[in-house]
Amino acid sequence: QVQLVESGGGLVQAGGSLRLSCEASGSIFSISAMGWYRQAPGKKRELVAVATSGGTTNYADSVKGRFTISRDNAKNTVALQMNSLKPEDTAVYYCKADRVNERGSLSARDYWGQGTQVTVSS
Repeated sequence: QVQLVESGGGLVQAGGSLRLSCEASGSIFSISAMGWYRQAPGKKRELVAVATSGGTTNYADSVKGRFTISRDNAKNTVALQMNSLKPEDTAVYYCKADRVNERGSLSARDYWGQGTQVTVSS
């Protein structure tokens, strides 16, 4: 079983910064991609940023130029540096590990973290 543990959420004023971190633990052989999603009240969960094991990154248009995703393949960690935060960035942020190959398993599966609240005040 694989677990994703997130940290770093909190309350910040508009224009401020926060850094989210996520660590995947368990009997992991490889992880295809790790990323961050968010869900605001009454809205669907949306992709914020994702990083593949090969180093490719992708961002939602709404966060380009403000957020930076970084990944450490050896440590199975991913971080999201969020700068110039806006009230519309307020949401629960979830870490996701895509296509996790576990040792001794013949198939890959996705895993989600429990979520961390980010609140940006105006």
